[in-house]
Amino acid sequence: MENFGDIRISRRDLFIVGAASATAVALPAGQSAAADVDAAAGGAPLRPPVAVAVSLLVNGTQWTGEVDTRTTLLDLLREHLHLTGTKKGCDHGQCGACTVLVNGRRINSCMTLAVMQHGATVTTIEGLGTPEKPHPMQAAFVRHDGYQCGYCTPGQICSAVAVLQEIDANVPSHVSPSLTARARLTVDEIRERMSGNLCRCGAYSNIVEAIAEVAGGQP
Repeated sequence: MENFGDIRISRRDLFIVGAASATAVALPAGQSAAADVDAAAGGAPLRPPVAVAVSLLVNGTQWTGEVDTRTTLLDLLREHLHLTGTKKGCDHGQCGACTVLVNGRRINSCMTLAVMQHGATVTTIEGLGTPEKPHPMQAAFVRHDGYQCGYCTPGQICSAVAVLQEIDANVPSHVSPSLTARARLTVDEIRERMSGNLCRCGAYSNIVEAIAEVAGGQP
């Protein structure tokens, strides 16, 4: 059995050998993967991305354009329409920073494809109000200091507006007394319904106060 205990190699040589080994392994694998794809396609070249026409009513303005079928609604809003108020946080539907209203209901725009919302009415934070004429929820967030860094705030506000609409429509939540009981504005109700929107700055209590004020009273 060979004894490798006496092998001497400099750090520089180790890096050179490692890089060479990685290249030797990576290139054939990549070529093999490409060959497999070509074989699966019957030898034909890979197909380019597919683009389709999408039409949306965004913040009261009709928009129509060609969109890659892989484009999320979030990326369409930010990259095509330049509505950057809607934020990309986790990109996995877990933080709520990308919350917008679609046909009056809140959704995580990172979790739906733009083509799936063809013909929909979309409202982003820009469509709720303006600096000169803010939405009541936007004004309440300012008064109650419902934000710190502000990154999650657009999603928080869009979600908060939808929460009050849900309660008004008697949509039950996990803390509602029953499926048939009238939904009531309570701290627990607000916190449960807003639980999908994360605030890493910890402004939750102020957010609850802002929502309660807009609803017309303290829970």
